[in-house]
Amino acid sequence: MDQIESLLKEKRVFKANRDFTKNANWNRKQIAEYRKLGAKSPERFWAKMARNDVSWFTPWKKTLQWKPPFAKWFVGGKLNVSYNCLDRHLEGENAWRRNKAAIVWEGEPGDTRVLTFGELHREVCRFANVLKESGVRKGDRVALYMPMIPELAIALLACARIGAPHSVVFGGFSAEALRDRINDAGAKLVVTADGGFRRGEPHALKPAVDEALEGCPDIERVIVVKRTGQATAMKSGRDLWWHDAVQNASAKCAPARLDSEHPLFILYTSGTTGKPKGILHTTGGYLTHVTTTAKAIFDLKDSDTYWCTADIGWITGHSYVVYGILANGATTLMYEGTPTHPGPDRFWDIIERWGVTVFYTAPTAIRTFVRLGDEHPKGHDLSSLRLLGTVGEPINPEAWMWYHRVIGGRRCPIVDTWWQTETGGIMITPLPAGVDTKPGSATLPFPGVHADVWSEDGQPVKPPNGGFLVIEKPWPGMLRGIWGDPKRFRETYWSKYRETYLAGDGAHRDSDRYFWIMGRIDDVMNISGHRIGTMEVESAIVAHAKVAESAVVGRPDELTGTAIVAFVTPKGGVAAGDGLAQELRAHVAKQIGPIAKPADIRFTDALPKTRSGKIMRRLLRDIAAGKEEVGDTTTLEDYSVLTRLRESQET
Repeated sequence: MDQIESLLKEKRVFKANRDFTKNANWNRKQIAEYRKLGAKSPERFWAKMARNDVSWFTPWKKTLQWKPPFAKWFVGGKLNVSYNCLDRHLEGENAWRRNKAAIVWEGEPGDTRVLTFGELHREVCRFANVLKESGVRKGDRVALYMPMIPELAIALLACARIGAPHSVVFGGFSAEALRDRINDAGAKLVVTADGGFRRGEPHALKPAVDEALEGCPDIERVIVVKRTGQATAMKSGRDLWWHDAVQNASAKCAPARLDSEHPLFILYTSGTTGKPKGILHTTGGYLTHVTTTAKAIFDLKDSDTYWCTADIGWITGHSYVVYGILANGATTLMYEGTPTHPGPDRFWDIIERWGVTVFYTAPTAIRTFVRLGDEHPKGHDLSSLRLLGTVGEPINPEAWMWYHRVIGGRRCPIVDTWWQTETGGIMITPLPAGVDTKPGSATLPFPGVHADVWSEDGQPVKPPNGGFLVIEKPWPGMLRGIWGDPKRFRETYWSKYRETYLAGDGAHRDSDRYFWIMGRIDDVMNISGHRIGTMEVESAIVAHAKVAESAVVGRPDELTGTAIVAFVTPKGGVAAGDGLAQELRAHVAKQIGPIAKPADIRFTDALPKTRSGKIMRRLLRDIAAGKEEVGDTTTLEDYSVLTRLRESQET
């Protein structure tokens, strides 16, 4: 069978909010116009967006040069990302933004900083000059291994200002992973910190840098931010404190006039094993994509305080904490710590105190809050919120409904977004002023994005069956390659369907042509000849009133080929055991059919997650299969979870 069966049925529909539509950046008429233009000529659509939303020093000569699988967008155009995020908000009719908050930052211990656009511009220029004085030139790579502090955003923008591609390495990675990424990118300089705060304790970073650099001969300088104040070894002649470096640096640094295809950053995909896979993004196309999508999807206004909870170590942080938000002149909130420290209401407390209006977070975080109970968000005034978003993986319909009801007060549109590190920006999403939403569906492609669902042999799949999610035409934010490995780039994304991008996710479309993401293709289970996505089974389990969270994987089975194993976290106060397991099996059978009933249900108080909140299903597959050793645990948030999972009750 070359299709993925869709068994879960969701009939609830929420109409686009009419009050929201009145003042939206993109109203219904514009959405219809842009969809028509994007369907007929995506090049013309994106050219229009590039003119409307991005400032150029030199206009481009050709919108798209496409030699599959290699694309160049806005060929011949000159611009600078840092200029678009900062300088243009200090000039002309926008000069009033000089004293508007650009970054609102809160540390986990409760310390805060607010940087206006004027202040952020000065700090970026100072650090850009520090980089130049340290020998960094246009094209040199800079590695960033930092906590979620303002200096990380400053470093990104400083690199962009001088044309030095940055490579942010998530602060949860090991010294070995850091070394591999530094060497693969050929980085010349590292920016780090003594540490950051995590669950109330200082978490050291500099020792991992020192260990990594024992195998990194090209690194000439390390610049260290003093964040925690813990004892930190500094190597004479190589290491320099950030505050010392910027003290006498000039606050003036002209932005480099860069080619549209100049490399902006390399970002290594999470969970890689073996040789790191560095996703390359360039300047003009990427900036156009993230600026336009942020403006349209999040409906950014000058009055907004926008908060995306992602770490800048991931693509969501690059695109929708820093670049896409600041390019729109909006205020972006950054938070250093965990969602539940010092208490389970930390997120809701932050929203209330800072008056957050637009909130973008992950389904895994939402399911955690469901488990913790409604009393925590209900103890805070969340009336400032006007728009909610989700990112990172498909959201279960019941988690969507909780988000809508408890956090959004039934009044906030929800934008459930699908995209990837490789796509650069959001690809499939509701537009809040003009798209009716369905719990669990990412709805429709963004204008100018040509997405579809194909069978194994490359034919469009008719609803409601599922298949492989593909992007049929190039888009401006698309990856330009895998750093230093064009062969791997072709083989990974373009070998199956030649000129069509294979996303690696399963999906299906319903009768309204809405997209439903069914999880990674690798997670599709073959149950007695039926190909079923894990996401639908998980959604059915989480829909049960006694369940807070669930992750589903397959294990080998002699009779059915694959047996379904469900790891389930009950809600607080609910007793786990055979009785609940039988309830859940019957519930799944009723929701989507007997074929999807889990063979094994294992109750656990926690699931293995990365620090960004994603469930590490490959570790669950290893545990379900009874393997003594599991795969790479570099990004695992809490190692004790694995021990508890092995000891979990199987019913």
